[in-house]
Amino acid sequence: MRSIATDQPSGGSEASGSRRRGIGRLQRSVINPLDKLAFALRIPPPGDALLETTGRRTGRPRVTPVCDGLRGDTFWIVAQQGHAADYVQNIQADPRVRVKGSLSQTGWRAGTAHVLDDDDPEERVRILGRDNRWRRACLQASGATSTSPLTVRVDLDPR
Repeated sequence: MRSIATDQPSGGSEASGSRRRGIGRLQRSVINPLDKLAFALRIPPPGDALLETTGRRTGRPRVTPVCDGLRGDTFWIVAQQGHAADYVQNIQADPRVRVKGSLSQTGWRAGTAHVLDDDDPEERVRILGRDNRWRRACLQASGATSTSPLTVRVDLDPR
């Protein structure tokens, strides 16, 4: 298992690092599989979405639950672990992605992802959470486990 990068100095709290690792394991082994199952059963949790990237080593499709950041023809993602997130690394290797949100009934949409190092992720969360309570709840829950949030913008292809 890979360790999660943090912004804490080496003398940081071992308890908080242990808590973060525990939350990461819970998310990977319980929460994410349940989220994917809910989408497969066509009962997606409100405010959640799926992001499909191409694996940078395998070339196979990789599906990751994210918060539903659809706004018009743009899909916004705030990556909890920043550049350390596997899906961010996949995007950097191949920016073509697909997204499927729970807040719209359009199915999968393809687009091109852009990692925005200069965007303020906290402000992005505030803006995205403004108009939808389900999205706001997802973003708040995700923010509780963030170590180095990073904004990703997906420019969706025209329908």
